[in-house]
Amino acid sequence: MTYKYIQVPEAGEKIAFENGKLAVPDCPIIPFIEGDGIGPDVWRAARRVIDAAVHKAYAGKRSIAWTEVYAGQKSFDRFANWLPEETLEALKEFTVGIKGPLATPVGGGIRSLNVALRTTLDLFACVRPVRWFKGLPSPVCKPEDVNMVVFRENTEDLYAGIEFESGAPDNRRFLDLLRQEFPAQYAKIRFPDTTGIGIKPVSRQGSQRLVRAAIQWSLDNHRSSVTLVHKGNIMKFTEGAFRSWGYDLAEQEFGERVYTRRQWEATRKEHGEVAANQEEQDAAQAGRLLVKDIIADIAFEATITRAAEFDVLATMNLNGDYLSDALAAQVGGVGIAPGGNINYDTGAAVFEATHGTAPPFANLDKANPSSLILSGELLLRHLGWNEAAGLIVHGLEDTIAARTVTFDLHRLMENATLLGTTAFGDAVIRHMD
Repeated sequence: MTYKYIQVPEAGEKIAFENGKLAVPDCPIIPFIEGDGIGPDVWRAARRVIDAAVHKAYAGKRSIAWTEVYAGQKSFDRFANWLPEETLEALKEFTVGIKGPLATPVGGGIRSLNVALRTTLDLFACVRPVRWFKGLPSPVCKPEDVNMVVFRENTEDLYAGIEFESGAPDNRRFLDLLRQEFPAQYAKIRFPDTTGIGIKPVSRQGSQRLVRAAIQWSLDNHRSSVTLVHKGNIMKFTEGAFRSWGYDLAEQEFGERVYTRRQWEATRKEHGEVAANQEEQDAAQAGRLLVKDIIADIAFEATITRAAEFDVLATMNLNGDYLSDALAAQVGGVGIAPGGNINYDTGAAVFEATHGTAPPFANLDKANPSSLILSGELLLRHLGWNEAAGLIVHGLEDTIAARTVTFDLHRLMENATLLGTTAFGDAVIRHMD
């Protein structure tokens, strides 16, 4: 495809998706979006770290042909467009991309650039690994127990953006329809004259492809359990359905490779009372992946007080947004938390910094690039370049263990050395050796 704004490097090749797997050349073309605010600062550091890891791991035999695509404020300033069609086409054509943080435009138009990218490209799984690096400040007593991966459904739930503003003509039409056709439901609205309305779509297809991805990833990576997080005790036909559809999918498609709580509960009824955590023991003894569930509000308490009991979490959109940030707070904050938006059916993915744009710190070479660096590590693993990904983890671990950190962590640590964004990236590269 010919692009008007995008410079496609001649040296690189496209990533393909063949027989359910990525076919990655030695020099893949990978689009990047710098991002807004601190985006350019953290991207420069992250790019150098990713390139260094690839070079060290493969002795120069592999490299990445980066190509810049545009979204956010930089795009609007240049092209009067927050999210050009060319950017979406390039991300589709080259399959895998990475981005810094993007601001949400004020006023009408796109509600969220991040949501627009995920839904337009159908990146249905937001994957957020959360783990503690030794030396990081934490508000919990045992942060070393936090080693979870959140699979958050990315395209449905309240984030679908189906809303009717209080007092607007569409709102009145919708409420009139509800009153006429569904009077019992209308009667549950306490103050209809001043109520805004949001609709929560949750489908079997959307739920099951997310749960399928979480289970398959867990099996491939030798994890012990997948926990379905839901509020099905209250929202029975959306969140409750997510739970039921998740169990159906696990039992029907994965068979003897998994052991679900529904199956365990049937055994419990047959054999009476059993010991605490017996389901985990039964699954481990059988060599199966345990698929269980938990009410969302209890998940927030339990992942703090009993973090070691959780491994992979599969959630709907809103719960996953809350939970992934809450987990990140236990291990140093969103500045250290990576993220990837992935369609496991096509291989398409956009990896991203999970924090905001932080405009007051823009262009100061001060921000923590760890989130984007670790998102680059996820990108490399998605390509199958695990050796390079391992170097990034090793470099970051040793940099933090040496107590050489950026200001966000420095202010929380005693006897630490303060580094700027660039110097922190340099330290990660040095510690790869």
